[in-house]
Amino acid sequence: MSHPRILGMDFGEKRIGLAISDSLGLTSQPLGLIERRSDAQLLEEMSGIIREHHVHLLVVGHPVGLSNRDTSIAKRTRRVVKFLRNNLEIPIEKWDERLSTTQADRVLNEMETRPSRKRKKRDVIAAQLILQAYLDRQNMKRPIPHD
Repeated sequence: MSHPRILGMDFGEKRIGLAISDSLGLTSQPLGLIERRSDAQLLEEMSGIIREHHVHLLVVGHPVGLSNRDTSIAKRTRRVVKFLRNNLEIPIEKWDERLSTTQADRVLNEMETRPSRKRKKRDVIAAQLILQAYLDRQNMKRPIPHD
């Protein structure tokens, strides 16, 4: 039997990057990309992924501007999070994703990936970075076992 996992999401108007935790909740791995066409299609694909991977929590990157002001994508992200909360049976947490796309671009530049492939990989790597930051914070809260 699989352990419950955490799913990370980098929301975009056209593409949604996904990452998933390992069974111990220590590391994030890239999962894939959803080409977004409609809310109904997004819900159907997310429901399938949640069932298939035994996901018990969704962490969605919340794009707040550097000045702590809402951006247009932040408003759209909030709307989609509300839609998913109303239609999925797992909890959803928003996570500050400031600079995750910039970090993803740095990773891609180091990989020397072709520009056409960078756009598709960027969202998945951003989701992986968002989820890893969340996991790192959660793991800092765990007590250290003593012998």
